[in-house]
Amino acid sequence: MSTVVRVACPHDCPDTCAMLVTVNEVGRAIKVEGDPNHPATDGVLCTKVTRYTERTYHKDRLLYPMRRMGNKGEGKFVRITWDEALDEIASRLTTIAQRAPEAIVPYSYGGTMGYVQSEGMAARLFNKLGGSRLDRTICASAGAAGMRTTYGAGVGMDMDQYSHSRLIVIWGSNPITTSVHFWLRAQAAQRNGAILIAIDPHRSLAAQKCNQHIAVLPGTDAALALGLIHIFVRDGWLDHDYIDNYTVGFEQLAERAASYTPERVAGICGIPVATIEDLASLLGKTALVDKSPVAFRLGYGLQRVRGGGNAVRAVACLPSLLGAWRHPAGGLLMSSSGFFPVNRDALDRPDLCPNGTPRTINMSTIGDALLHPGDAAFGAKIEAMIVYNSNPVAVAPDSSKVAQGFARDDLFTVVLEHFQTDTADYADIVLPATTQLEHGDIHKSYGHRYILLSNPAIQPLGECKPNAEIFRLIAARMGLTDACLQEDDMTIAKQAFHWDHAHTRDIAWETLQTQGWQKLAVADAPFAKGGFPTPSGRCEFASSELAALGLDPLPDYLPPYESPQSNPALAARFPLMLISPPDRHFLNTSFVNVDSLRTKKPEPTLEMHPVDAAQRGIQEGQDLRVFNERGEFQVKAVITERIRPGVVVAYSIWWKKMGRDGKNCNEVASQALTDLGNAATFYDCLVEVACI
Repeated sequence: MSTVVRVACPHDCPDTCAMLVTVNEVGRAIKVEGDPNHPATDGVLCTKVTRYTERTYHKDRLLYPMRRMGNKGEGKFVRITWDEALDEIASRLTTIAQRAPEAIVPYSYGGTMGYVQSEGMAARLFNKLGGSRLDRTICASAGAAGMRTTYGAGVGMDMDQYSHSRLIVIWGSNPITTSVHFWLRAQAAQRNGAILIAIDPHRSLAAQKCNQHIAVLPGTDAALALGLIHIFVRDGWLDHDYIDNYTVGFEQLAERAASYTPERVAGICGIPVATIEDLASLLGKTALVDKSPVAFRLGYGLQRVRGGGNAVRAVACLPSLLGAWRHPAGGLLMSSSGFFPVNRDALDRPDLCPNGTPRTINMSTIGDALLHPGDAAFGAKIEAMIVYNSNPVAVAPDSSKVAQGFARDDLFTVVLEHFQTDTADYADIVLPATTQLEHGDIHKSYGHRYILLSNPAIQPLGECKPNAEIFRLIAARMGLTDACLQEDDMTIAKQAFHWDHAHTRDIAWETLQTQGWQKLAVADAPFAKGGFPTPSGRCEFASSELAALGLDPLPDYLPPYESPQSNPALAARFPLMLISPPDRHFLNTSFVNVDSLRTKKPEPTLEMHPVDAAQRGIQEGQDLRVFNERGEFQVKAVITERIRPGVVVAYSIWWKKMGRDGKNCNEVASQALTDLGNAATFYDCLVEVACI
């Protein structure tokens, strides 16, 4: 007789779905579906996660520990026992920790978003060893800094309320790919008469279904936002009562925006003056004349450029100027993470560090870090990398340097994985990790306001073990006896949040266990009367945090590092601006080897405008090389007017060894960092394209 188990989707997606997993009488998962009773999921899963059983039972799953034989990068391994693996790992890490603990570096990100199997036990071990910390910047830290310095945290609208909005601006996002449950609500609003506007250099699947698409040049979003503010001030599209009572720094912001005339902004963004004027007028009339809810939904595309943090800050100012926060269906959402009272100290135990705060390595510059010989400024040379929940050889920028670093003979690398990824090919020891169906965990969301508890649905396959168990075993094998290094998964899960916080006070552990989810106690319109989690309690147009750091407290437009406008000399050689948004059928590199998804996207492609293609003699379907000073990769040409002239789109992220030439789009990406948050600048990249 089959049973149904409540599981949470673990992947790096704002929707954090509640799933029902059907397990047959012999203990095999046979179906994964969305929980129809969870309001955010509403019975719907994305095209990727509906294939979760295919991924779990994939013929290439890693089932046993392995030791490398041959050269790094060749991917040749021999099976070993867990005792052999743990003995070697414990011996190598103990030797390094006794001499230079900061030479041990963890590398992880969003392979699972659960607090138990991500950092809960891992962070405790690395803190106990005194290893380097990892600054996890590769996706969202610029946007997070922009939100924090404006609103005080990653807070915003309730996703459910968008179905009642009258005007929705989807900025730097393709939610059909990245947040299908928000998109369902946006579509419901549109059916009820709402206007949907997409701001994106690329006419994505979502942009095609919006009422209007505004194709700004990459990296110019802050200029457009400041241009809108200029018009709001000029034409009086302002909620002065909200501004006076619930914001800080309006006069300074108005002065900053004074120079961002529609004519200047049109030149920066590459769009008509009328488009800017019309958008400002529509926003103002909807919010202030019609008294209707205006909503913004920010994605992560606009923050992956030099001025990404400032861009998010500038856009985040708009709802407060219009008084949009007065409505439950008005305001803005980029991330809801800041509503969750995470008990990070209890999870990570930074008090275990033997010598205070260790150095920090930025994951977005791991290529340079791995190749650094070590000195007084940098610290010890990196001697050991423990990789889990990530595939840095494929996902980190300036990919050739990353591969060179992992290829070092004097680097000891351990990789916890489900499959033999590009990074696993460089490992000394590979350890087989469980998938979400095989272990328990607890999750927050960054797209809605629910805590979810995930239960193990099936027994681990082969000799696979949960991440937390692997780190427990390593700690024990190293002779580390702190009680917190042996806590079980559910004990860690119970420590994930401050349960006495106002947002979680009504959440019962027993209900989480039986129902699988519970919603935070947050008002539908949390900032209708201010109450932002900033030092002032107001929306800070002028940031007190940035001012205290001696930085510009106001948002501004910072030109990209690499664009024809900002760097004409470089553009003379590499004239095309490359962006690399996620493909609908993959999630980072997690699903790229699932056969049913690969049939829908069998090989890497490059979208380019017919004008750019004609100038280079490129025809549809031709094999191309995309290149700059950092590297190159090969793709198949797709000629389309969905992308504007001067911009090309390479959907990401492919395993490098599945590409045409063993490379992917991150070969050409720079290790340059953003203005705020020290994040990666994947969409700040000039290239040239030629036929092979």
